[in-house]
Amino acid sequence: MQALLDAGADRVSIADTVGYADPGAVSRLFEQALKIAGDRFCCGHFHDTRGLALANIFAALQLGVNRFDATLAGIGGCPHAPGASGNASSEDLAYMLASMGIETGIDIDALLTLRAKVAGWLEGEALHGTLALAGLPKTMTDRAAVAA
Repeated sequence: MQALLDAGADRVSIADTVGYADPGAVSRLFEQALKIAGDRFCCGHFHDTRGLALANIFAALQLGVNRFDATLAGIGGCPHAPGASGNASSEDLAYMLASMGIETGIDIDALLTLRAKVAGWLEGEALHGTLALAGLPKTMTDRAAVAA
């Protein structure tokens, strides 16, 4: 990371493209990255291969990292990770952040509507994430209605 910064990189990030990371490892690695890069450390990228993408994002959030890559329906993967399920799901991440009271400006209902369209466009392709299956909880839809 220091070599990238020394070479002139404006920003650096860390990606777990094979989905090996766990929250403890993320905490330790991202803490070191923040010591090296400071405010030039900009982003975390987590795959959900082993179901830990959101937990890893939470670990990074606890250190002050506030930007993450995610994809609608967790689309994506890594050819070097057999059985990899894809990236962190945008809709699951948006829900997690909203449920924590973190404002994102993302309309989760619109995101879920788009996901349904993508599912039709990519018929037969594996999509990931759980919010689309479970739906928004009543407590969140009630809270959204009160805010409107």
